[in-house]
Amino acid sequence: MRTLCSSTLIGEFFVIGFAGLVAMKHPDLSMGQVWTVCGVAMALCVLLCGVLTRPGALAVGWALQIGLIVSGFVVGTMFVLGAVFAGLWWASIHYGRKVDEIRARNAAHTA
Repeated sequence: MRTLCSSTLIGEFFVIGFAGLVAMKHPDLSMGQVWTVCGVAMALCVLLCGVLTRPGALAVGWALQIGLIVSGFVVGTMFVLGAVFAGLWWASIHYGRKVDEIRARNAAHTA
């Protein structure tokens, strides 16, 4: 699960950065506001990669997905990209757990 979720988070890292570049053109937002929000979200993506096995990390990941969708109010395309990444996040968790179960069964059979 960790590999799939980390891959999704790193993809989000780049999408958030590119969305920040687009959001800079928004007339009501300062560059400082945009990069503070984007910087925190990007740092959260990287930090979550390291703590995915800890309690609550997946919930923080879901909160990040919701934030990504809500960012569509600033950059319209993020509604779609946020939904895509929320689907990828779900798939990473769902199929990652299945892969972990299969690996554990195979390890039990070989041991």
